[in-house]
Amino acid sequence: MIRKILKLVIAVVVLGAIFLFGPSIYLSPQSKLEKADVIVVISGGDTDARINEGVALYMDGFSDKILFSGAAAEGEVSNASAMKNIAIRKGVPAKNILIEEDSRTTEENAQDVAKIVKSGGFKSIILVTSPYHQRRAYEAFRGALGKDFKIINHSAKDSQWRKADWWSNEQARFLTIGEIMKNLYSLINQ
Repeated sequence: MIRKILKLVIAVVVLGAIFLFGPSIYLSPQSKLEKADVIVVISGGDTDARINEGVALYMDGFSDKILFSGAAAEGEVSNASAMKNIAIRKGVPAKNILIEEDSRTTEENAQDVAKIVKSGGFKSIILVTSPYHQRRAYEAFRGALGKDFKIINHSAKDSQWRKADWWSNEQARFLTIGEIMKNLYSLINQ
């Protein structure tokens, strides 16, 4: 009887761990950080955190170029242009910044950035987005750039989502469940 209870307790603990940590591990793949030809920062979510992380990577010498992607308006300019302006104020030379300002979805980010990356002769990128968005962004970029292109996943720290406790607040739960649904939709429609 004690063995059965112990097995049940172990099963409940394992299932609980899978439920609590599985989604965050799946949604937020991270790569070993290394130099790349260009740092790609896509807008959305906590855009300020994404910009700050991209600029920090640039300043730390992980690439000589940074590319900002996103069309959504920030006042009278695209997100990409607004992100570029912030990066310049933070010390990134304008000549080292590329922008893609037509994309409105993650898939368009990937497709439009892929054109710039390929025409620039780049062979590797560091992909910066929010951690809960990293998997879907990676899959979209993998599809647009091809299986042999080097994509280094590196998430910005998001102000509303943490891998270790995504279930602890309503906004983080909403983001997690939404991303799981979007990932499932992407998998079904491949």
